[in-house]
Amino acid sequence: MRRPGRALVGAVLITLAASGVAAGSTSGAGDAAAAPRVCPKLDAGLAWYGTNRERLQAIIDANSPCAGTWKGKRAPVALFDWDNTVVKNDIGYGTNYWMLRHDKVLQPPNADWKAAHRYMTTAAANALRKACGTSTPPGLPLPTSSNKACADEILAVLDDETSSGAKAFAGYVARRTLGDYEFSGALAAGHTAAELTGFAAAAKVHNLRAPIGAQDTVGSRRVDGYIRVYPQIKNLIAVLKGNGIVPWVVSASPEPIVTVWAPEVGIDAAHTVGVRYETLLGRLTARPQACGGASNAITYVDGKRCWANQAIFGITGPAAWRQAPADVRQILAAGDSTTDVTFVSDATKGHLVINRNKTELMCRAYDNRDGNWVINPMFIDPEKQQTTRYPCSTSGYTASNGAQLPLRRADGSIVPDQVDSVHG
Repeated sequence: MRRPGRALVGAVLITLAASGVAAGSTSGAGDAAAAPRVCPKLDAGLAWYGTNRERLQAIIDANSPCAGTWKGKRAPVALFDWDNTVVKNDIGYGTNYWMLRHDKVLQPPNADWKAAHRYMTTAAANALRKACGTSTPPGLPLPTSSNKACADEILAVLDDETSSGAKAFAGYVARRTLGDYEFSGALAAGHTAAELTGFAAAAKVHNLRAPIGAQDTVGSRRVDGYIRVYPQIKNLIAVLKGNGIVPWVVSASPEPIVTVWAPEVGIDAAHTVGVRYETLLGRLTARPQACGGASNAITYVDGKRCWANQAIFGITGPAAWRQAPADVRQILAAGDSTTDVTFVSDATKGHLVINRNKTELMCRAYDNRDGNWVINPMFIDPEKQQTTRYPCSTSGYTASNGAQLPLRRADGSIVPDQVDSVHG
């Protein structure tokens, strides 16, 4: 596969670098006198919570091809969620907001929203059809910058309910996808991937220029109007790269959007995985591509494991849904939400969690069974302490059918309720 192939090439180059031989060079008598490699360290001037910087540095030092401490056969890998992990706020929704303010959402065929979006309820489809109307021909832009009712209804459905409070999506496997997440990316249906990257680039400029705390008006609602890269995470990614540890982004935002943003932290398109939508005649559809032979998954909860296995480690078919062997998996993973809990848990050396008070992830983090969970408040506008314990023992786990069940460890024991002790 194209992407794993690039990773393997990187592994060869890193192996050469770690041995002191530059790619394309030949060894000579002067090699023995070469200066020792200087492996980068995390910036002590950037504030982390408690001893988190030191703990992360220890993980890097113990698994560094640069320092010669990594003994694996392939380059070590670190995986990062993007939204609210690498940056403050959400690039997928930020692009949605920009599209709505600039009339870039297209009328679906026959103005039939339910046919276009596989998990949408009849109530949501009817609400959108009523608010957005049928006068705009299919495939042409809806006037969402001026039609507040249409924009408001789309925003409501992005929150998984109609403006009247009816459920917007149903019938999906809750550990593989989420109806409103799919809808967010599918608002670009009918456009080319290149057009979507153009929208994302314009939204990026707008959100980076806006001051921290800014809001935009979409329809009649106020929404987040700024995005910032966390300097601490940018530095962490740079230090990982400098130590020969290969960082990837695994995001639940659409991949064409993620590839616009990832260079902000030095990650190229070849090392980004986002939601990938099928195309028809060169244009994006509302249907995500399959993972592990299943068409009901995006980069969401267990779907993030599947997509990491498939797109990064080259594991295909049903095996992509299972935890990979330890010598294949990422050594470090970072996330902020229950969306990320599976692939963050899969990391073998360290689990970095940005605390947004998301129950299942925080239950795993505070339970800290392997001693390698690192919890940090959000670097900008952190969440306040959750005043009650996380209900891990009763409703800490979201089942495939959406039911809330007790959260269990690998040995079957139940995770006790946890106190929120790392917060803003």
